[in-house]
Amino acid sequence: MALVLPFGREKLSHRIYKICRYWSQILYFFLGVRHEEIYEAPHQFNQAHIFVGNHNSYMDIPPIVQLKHQPIKPLGKFESSKIPIFGWIYREAVIMVDRSNPDKRAESLRNLKKALLNKTSIFIFSEGTFSMTDQYPLKSFYNGAFKLAIELKVPIQPVLLVDTVERMHFNSVLTLTPGISRVVYLETIQVQGYTLDQVEELKEKVFNLMEQGLRRYRNYPPA
Repeated sequence: MALVLPFGREKLSHRIYKICRYWSQILYFFLGVRHEEIYEAPHQFNQAHIFVGNHNSYMDIPPIVQLKHQPIKPLGKFESSKIPIFGWIYREAVIMVDRSNPDKRAESLRNLKKALLNKTSIFIFSEGTFSMTDQYPLKSFYNGAFKLAIELKVPIQPVLLVDTVERMHFNSVLTLTPGISRVVYLETIQVQGYTLDQVEELKEKVFNLMEQGLRRYRNYPPA
């Protein structure tokens, strides 16, 4: 707590995020991994977004913290906060969710809204867990990111983490390999005009856009 008081929690959180960014760059250097960003459409860096990405590797985290062009707070699992030392950094860098506790889930939602209202983007893996298959690009999406986007009228920025499963396969940390790690910015989805009755429609639109993108960049079997 003594560290929080001189700076304020938000300032401390941004400082921690910068430290994580430098850590990921150092990690990439020693692992021989090269971060690359591809923009298929323009992105407004001065506006808060809800980033939605695919999830299939423990190496999904380093590229997220390297999206340094605007403040971003990922949504992370509560369990990881229990890791000694790392857990303290984790608690300050992410918005935690404990799905086993309804009160904690509600608190996470309030913190996500607070971040967006403070012009800080958030990053959500809408699949909820790894897509542990080489046959299909994505698992089905949860509704949370899309409800939040419609409620607060915040645009959704779909991004593809194209190569993270190649850098480290979900089956084992021993599969770590050097190479490129691409992050692809797809078309930003504006939510003006959507109502909460259209959550499924919005979710399907983002899902299809991301699935088509992953099929373009990776060698998945035909749909």
